[in-house]
Amino acid sequence: MSEKLLEVRDVRKSFSVPHAKNRLCALDGVTLDLDRGETLGLVGESGCGKSTLARTLMMLERPDSGTVRFDGVDPFTLKGSALLQFRSRVQMVFQDPYASLNARMSAADLIAEPWRSHKGAVKNRKDRDLRVRGLLDLVGLSASAADKYPQQFSGGQRQRIGIARALALNPDVVICDEPVSALDLSVQAQVLNLLNDLQQQLKISYIFISHDLSVVRHVADRVAVMYLGRIIENGPTEAVFARSDHPYTAALMSAAPTLDGAARKQRILLEGEVPSPIDPPSGCRFRTRCWKATEVCATTTPAPSVDPQHPEHSALCHHPLLLEGSGLEPVPA
Repeated sequence: MSEKLLEVRDVRKSFSVPHAKNRLCALDGVTLDLDRGETLGLVGESGCGKSTLARTLMMLERPDSGTVRFDGVDPFTLKGSALLQFRSRVQMVFQDPYASLNARMSAADLIAEPWRSHKGAVKNRKDRDLRVRGLLDLVGLSASAADKYPQQFSGGQRQRIGIARALALNPDVVICDEPVSALDLSVQAQVLNLLNDLQQQLKISYIFISHDLSVVRHVADRVAVMYLGRIIENGPTEAVFARSDHPYTAALMSAAPTLDGAARKQRILLEGEVPSPIDPPSGCRFRTRCWKATEVCATTTPAPSVDPQHPEHSALCHHPLLLEGSGLEPVPA
């Protein structure tokens, strides 16, 4: 089997907006890969397209153009039992552990809910109960939790139930949409450690969506930075954090808190508002807020600049911050 579990190529998605002249461009040529057993961190400001990308990968949205291949197969061509099988392989953990669980259902019923759609996943009631208790144990909850209702759990425990539900169908990919943002810091660490342990044990892959750069640095193997529907920087986590090449990524990193005040990078303050995705800037999407912007940024969409020593690290920028003396070279169009 290929190491590439998920391959996204030049995916575009737009939406019609009432009384607007143009369509809202949510995804504009998104390209990324996800390897088996890997965690891909997806970061960016609100409205950049992270959730639309997640919904597209879950097949809740159909792209206008581009291709999505999962294990070599285009899921948008599947029908019937093949489509149902695909849906079992990609699951999601939601942001709000309070809103994502039905208060009228017990923990056991919530975890077993996916099996109602996927007939044959469990043999009988006894098998169902055994598997529910096994999943509860897997996420660090006792068997006695099976008969309790969401309002009887803390936020962290609710999220553990959400994780157990996502694992019920033995998925290959779990999309985590801000899974710890609604939790206290101490509980965040527990849930993140749980996700890491589950990945090591079950060999699953994560797409981890977050605004919190410190969380992404802790959990992700690679990072993709989004801005106005485009992935503008992509590479191994430590490479992106150590030497951000896109000005937008550098601004995000400069705002991240650090334990060592003396080592804090100079804060980069961006001027202006994020442009509307209904009428995005020409050329480089970030040029209206970028201090390095020149005329070429307004007229030409930038090609990725890559580091020959680390070809997996690229930035979609005409003027990468570390181009001079770093070995970075623009890729010919």
